[in-house]
Amino acid sequence: MNAQTIVTPSGERLVVLAEEDFRKLVEAAEDAEDQAAVSDFQRKLAAGDEELLPDTMVERILAGENRIRIWREHRGLSLTALSGAAGIGQGFLSQIESGQREGSLDTLRKVATVLRVSLDDLAG
Repeated sequence: MNAQTIVTPSGERLVVLAEEDFRKLVEAAEDAEDQAAVSDFQRKLAAGDEELLPDTMVERILAGENRIRIWREHRGLSLTALSGAAGIGQGFLSQIESGQREGSLDTLRKVATVLRVSLDDLAG
């Protein structure tokens, strides 16, 4: 790698290098970030703080289906079981799942706790 150092009149040191060398440095930095993200995910997965999702579930999320319903079904819970555990009405939960109503932050937090997911997992 050929690099040239230039000192500006104000004393700032600048390094000039070939565009190809610059691209290689950027690629190496991006690779390092990717490796760190994978390591972090693997650590969280081993600790039980992350989980792998079936592709059908991911497809449903990407298709825009209601995330509470998807997670509820993934966890094997009925509407009655989830609403009871979260302390909300079954009809209200049904309306949230069907998109007829929006749940408050407090309601969504209760549902997320029962489903063992983050609010981000429910909101997108």
